[in-house]
Amino acid sequence: MNFSLNSILIDEIQKALENQEKEFFLDAETGTLVEEGAVNEEYSERYFELPAWDSADGFKLREEFVDHINVPAAKAELQAVLHSGRGVFKNFRNVLKKYPEVEKRWFLFKNRKMTVYINEWYNGLREILGLEKLDYISEVDDSLLHDDFTFLEYDSLVNKEEVLSNLNDYFRNEKQLFPDDLGMPFYEMWRTQFENFEKSGQSGFICRSLSDDFAGCITASDFTTNQEMLLLVTSLFVPENFRGLGIGTELIDMLLTSIKENGKKWILFPAEITPDILEPLLLRLGFEKIMAGYVAKLHD
Repeated sequence: MNFSLNSILIDEIQKALENQEKEFFLDAETGTLVEEGAVNEEYSERYFELPAWDSADGFKLREEFVDHINVPAAKAELQAVLHSGRGVFKNFRNVLKKYPEVEKRWFLFKNRKMTVYINEWYNGLREILGLEKLDYISEVDDSLLHDDFTFLEYDSLVNKEEVLSNLNDYFRNEKQLFPDDLGMPFYEMWRTQFENFEKSGQSGFICRSLSDDFAGCITASDFTTNQEMLLLVTSLFVPENFRGLGIGTELIDMLLTSIKENGKKWILFPAEITPDILEPLLLRLGFEKIMAGYVAKLHD
């Protein structure tokens, strides 16, 4: 399989999937898309059928987006459109035009979700052919993200209680991760550790929406063990309403940038606060997965 994923090809595949009038195949020899009628039967082994995608999938994607947005007026109008039963996609676009900030989030959300979906299809092909899986990670559009959100340095006096409150909600509500009322005991364990690190000082970043809602955080603290200087990530969290927009990735990038020259030798993302979806990103950044989480060497 000669073709590889890149941003241009992913964009072309996404447009092809959203085109409900024509069917396309991918020519592995040229890395381009061709319409079904242009497929050369004599060389059929070089053509791959694109992943399945229909209007029901598009509807579910819009439902998921609306469930996650935190702009009441836009949310109400978009929910009304989804339940109207006719002209859903066209009316969805029309409502988004009234809310430019939400429209930007929609395009970012859709592109990220579709990229993950297309990458899974691509790896499925590679697995069938006995090839190693590859994770394509699209670059975060920093300008778009920083247009919609503000990123500030973590200030214990200002931000501590808000971080604790939001993480309380996280441990309480994530039933799949913490079944049978285990969320609160885990939260108490985490809170005790967090407050202990507060005594020695923590650094990091807070993300806020344009309407000043808490949209994410990352904090870290010095930790010395076996004479090696270790920076321990003590929190990494994005509320459900703001997930899928690249905020977590940006917070990680900002933290790594801020500590490049601080003399620390190691950085550890503990497993209990690092969602699985971040694994490809951390591995790409040079982290190694261990029992305790994800660790990287900053300096020799």
